[in-house]
Amino acid sequence: MTKRILIVGTGFAGMWSALSAARLFDLHSHTGTEIVVLAPQAELRIRPRFYEQDVHKMTAPLDALFDAVGVTFVKGAAERIDIAGKRIEYRDASGNPALLNYDRLVLATGSKVARPTLPGIERVFDVDEIEQAIRLEEHIKSLAQQPESAGRNTVVVAGGGFTGIEVATEMPARLRAVLGADANVRVIVVDRGSKLGGALGDNPSPLIAEASEELGLEWRLNSTVASVDADGIFLANGERIFTKTVIWTAGVRASSLAEQIPGERDAYGRLHVDANLKVIGQDDIFATGDVAYAATDDLGNYAAMSCQHAIALGRSAGNNVAASLIDVDPTAYSQPKYVTCIDLGGWGAAFTEGWDRQVRFVRDEAKKIKSEINSVWIYPPAADRATALAAADPSIPVVA
Repeated sequence: MTKRILIVGTGFAGMWSALSAARLFDLHSHTGTEIVVLAPQAELRIRPRFYEQDVHKMTAPLDALFDAVGVTFVKGAAERIDIAGKRIEYRDASGNPALLNYDRLVLATGSKVARPTLPGIERVFDVDEIEQAIRLEEHIKSLAQQPESAGRNTVVVAGGGFTGIEVATEMPARLRAVLGADANVRVIVVDRGSKLGGALGDNPSPLIAEASEELGLEWRLNSTVASVDADGIFLANGERIFTKTVIWTAGVRASSLAEQIPGERDAYGRLHVDANLKVIGQDDIFATGDVAYAATDDLGNYAAMSCQHAIALGRSAGNNVAASLIDVDPTAYSQPKYVTCIDLGGWGAAFTEGWDRQVRFVRDEAKKIKSEINSVWIYPPAADRATALAAADPSIPVVA
């Protein structure tokens, strides 16, 4: 009887899980297991680029790729994991309830921005999902039709982490492209931290400060947003900032589907997994990408919620879930090399290596690397069977 691996999600981790499982079956000439991917769309949404313009272009179709490697795609939104029955309850493309059984499950449903409960939170924008990033882009373009005011020309970014910095440093140029090259624009970053760029560590922090000064960014440190209204925000200290544009980037949390699987979780809701990415305490369920709390090495480092780690986690999860069905030894997940490349708008970029983020390249040199990452490295392989399967080898190092 044909068995089934069910992978939920078509993000970086889900896509690479599917390709890697297909690769291992191909290596061992195994044809007795079906690989099924369940997701709302057969496309990879290039989430790391949602801070840029032309967001509607930042998708990559997966239909032909899945067809090339023999993966079945099912269009639908997962709602409930029935662990005892080994099945997923979902809504199909028409919104009707449906079921998919599995022999092995790979949860790869990613994460979402963590919006707090505060007055007016429904007014804020974010770049977490493509629909929200497009909504923000349309809003920025519409500012030119509004009467000139301090609020119209001001953008507040809530959160001074990686995403917040990339959004903020891009924003002066985006605003001036709409409001005019000589427009008096303000971009204000509100961050609960005590050091500018401190979320990225001591080494990149001076570069972020330099870029902020050159681009005219303002920072409100040791600060949080208390409320949002039609004319602006109040900070917790009582400061009033007039703005028509508030972008929320502060914090993410693992997909709520992870909460349905019994097991230990970290502070972000990620499931603790073993070295092979199997959920601890579950025989038939693997977690990968942003829903997995996975050790990258033996030094106490754990995967970040980033595409860099999701790609490698996906390759490992797919390989190991397939191995569990054909009596092949798994390959333990390991990703000791860690880099970051943060876009700093018109200033350039900063490329770092290691968990202590030693700076290696800056400004234009780093910007070229960032451009290659964003336009080439993180995209799916060609829809050619041999090329796609070769690219899914879990031993391939990921630097993105």
